[in-house]
Amino acid sequence: MANNDMFNEPGYGYTGEMREPIGVYTAKTFGWMALGLVVTFAVAFFIDVTPLVFILYGNGILPFILLIAELIVVGVLSARVHSLSVGGARALFFLYAIINGVTFAGVFFLYDLNMVIFAFGIAALYFGVLAAYGYITKRDLTRLGPLLFAGLIFLAVFWLLSLFLPLSGFERIVCLIGLVIFMGLTAYDTQKIKLYYASFGGESEMGRKFSIISALELYLDFLNIFLYILRLLARHRD
Repeated sequence: MANNDMFNEPGYGYTGEMREPIGVYTAKTFGWMALGLVVTFAVAFFIDVTPLVFILYGNGILPFILLIAELIVVGVLSARVHSLSVGGARALFFLYAIINGVTFAGVFFLYDLNMVIFAFGIAALYFGVLAAYGYITKRDLTRLGPLLFAGLIFLAVFWLLSLFLPLSGFERIVCLIGLVIFMGLTAYDTQKIKLYYASFGGESEMGRKFSIISALELYLDFLNIFLYILRLLARHRD
């Protein structure tokens, strides 16, 4: 990993374009992430306060359709990031945020609003601390990549099996594991912003597109932290 000192001053990227400071580039990335969250939560709450929630979730197949749509959007954005325009990458990011908002409308419908707000506040605190750590640490967090990826596979397998097997007794433990994994990913993905900046520069086309990729990764980290905290709070209340 490149020395962090190289990120402190603006310079020139590999394309020869003038770099904006790393702090500005990082702030813009988190800005895109925040806008994505605003879109998702706005769509979810709008659906929940209208009859749309009953219309949409009266159809049991909708969650599967939404999941497929989300996978397609993320797949296209990840696979075609080099050929997409900056505007196209941003459009796909916000399309994903809108689709996720429809998904979260079903989630929010199941929980008390005060619990949702409390879980959001805790998630924001944890996310902020780990993002700050990922930004300022001089440790190379890329070594955690394989371990974190293995953790994601474990979570995916567990939740898939839970659809067919009675695994609810392990849910609290798995939620805690998931929380640790996505907190680690938050620091890991924040540090990756610096790698993208070093590779492409802030103002280059690729730099702007990978800023959206980073925003999507951090967006997913936050939402997963939020969901795991919400699950833990709900089980504690039960």
